[in-house]
Amino acid sequence: MPFKPNADRRHHIPKQTFKVTNSLGALLRNWREYDANLRQRGSLTIWVTDEAIAAWQAEPRTTRGGQPTYSALAILTALTLRAVFRLALRQTEGLIGSVMRLLGLDLAVPDHSTLSRRAETLEVPRPRSSASGEPVHPVGGQHGLKLCGAGEWLHEKHGTKVRRSWRKLHLGMDAGTGQIVASLLSTKDVDDGSQIGPLLDQVEGRLASFTGDGAYDQEGVTASVAERYPAAAIIVPPRANALPSETAETEPTQRDRHLQHVEPRGSPDIAEHGRMAWQKASSYTRRAKAETGMSRFKQVIGDSMRSHTDERQTTEVGVAVHVLNRMLELGRPNSVRIA
Repeated sequence: MPFKPNADRRHHIPKQTFKVTNSLGALLRNWREYDANLRQRGSLTIWVTDEAIAAWQAEPRTTRGGQPTYSALAILTALTLRAVFRLALRQTEGLIGSVMRLLGLDLAVPDHSTLSRRAETLEVPRPRSSASGEPVHPVGGQHGLKLCGAGEWLHEKHGTKVRRSWRKLHLGMDAGTGQIVASLLSTKDVDDGSQIGPLLDQVEGRLASFTGDGAYDQEGVTASVAERYPAAAIIVPPRANALPSETAETEPTQRDRHLQHVEPRGSPDIAEHGRMAWQKASSYTRRAKAETGMSRFKQVIGDSMRSHTDERQTTEVGVAVHVLNRMLELGRPNSVRIA
């Protein structure tokens, strides 16, 4: 769980057990399909459709200026392979060239300088909303990404701190589907709560709730969510020194109700309240999926940035989110708690 009070005694609590199910809830019946989809994620089978071949070259522009040679589809394809295999731009150029030769396609290959330059203005497809039209339950999370530059060895030997910096990655994950529905890159000194507005602007469809950790216990976060989705539930744990609002007795806000549940002053039965009980009652435990998404990002994409400018770093993150969502579409287990 996100909050672990009495951690030194939690070994007495039995671990939850889950089993994989299919969409109808039958236990263990989609394991074979899920196992095959996991293998499919690592498949090197590449095919190019006739539509992609026709759209590889850029359309002639009607305005003044230089004529681009490659379309946005060609640049996005190259950057996608770069993100999947964690390649440098020159290795990406070599990979695309070898794929074209193996497929027998007479298509020009963008060089590494073109990939670097076009990445600055490339429009990456935004995450798609759920096809079923169900409300979205975004879960907020953040993680640091290291920038390229002097490594730990140089810092240890010479004591230098040149270019030893990092960026903060903000992700919004749908707790229902596991898809990343919003992403944002900021500097390391930016407050997490200040980025909720730009993240919510990327979410398409209805929003049922927003879940975040204690860093989002701010009036600005509540105002941003209420301004865009007045009926959405805000599931954020109050801080340890949180105080109720002035209207808590007459017109309690969502935060006031959370605070009353977490710290029921004078309650005769404390066991029914407290933070652990509030986590279960408010479904705050789904925030663990944000940590899972961050872990998947670090394992598949990595924990460092390869680009050097802000625009190219934004494109790099957008391509990475596109890759992770596509991988999740190939196969995702449906698990239910049995113990």
